[in-house]
Amino acid sequence: MSKKAKTIFLGLCIIGSFFIYCVYYYSNMIKNAPFRYSDFEYVAIQYGSRDSMLNSYNSATQDYQYLDRENKIVKKKLKLSSDDLLFLHRKAMEMGFWNVEDDMTTPRTDSITGRVVPRYILEFKYKEKGKTVTMDADYPGNQKMMDAAKTTIETVLERINIANAR
Repeated sequence: MSKKAKTIFLGLCIIGSFFIYCVYYYSNMIKNAPFRYSDFEYVAIQYGSRDSMLNSYNSATQDYQYLDRENKIVKKKLKLSSDDLLFLHRKAMEMGFWNVEDDMTTPRTDSITGRVVPRYILEFKYKEKGKTVTMDADYPGNQKMMDAAKTTIETVLERINIANAR
């Protein structure tokens, strides 16, 4: 075997081994991902003041309920497209929603303090797992977690409003 052939053989062995390892490693990583869109079932959100969570949406039942400008409850069926749901799933992944705390509520000393502060309950449900986050708008905790949860909630509400306007 010539020197050139030996060099090519050695290079192919190293590069080939590395390529096979990468395919094996990343395929297992993707297959075992904790939240896959193929397992996605629904997204649900509730929001309002602590004592009356009148605004809600559930993509599985397509039930949408909200208060209009005259403070009347409006109930309707609203379907989010599969593109909307995929966008919400990817946005939650991008923002790190899976890593935020489940309970981001502010402890209250009495029942009057913070009554008008908005509370949000956002749930992403998958076949085997799910993530539910309860958040108060005045949560004093970790700012990065607060921003991730807040951005995800705003994105969900924005998609619901866009679908409602269609």
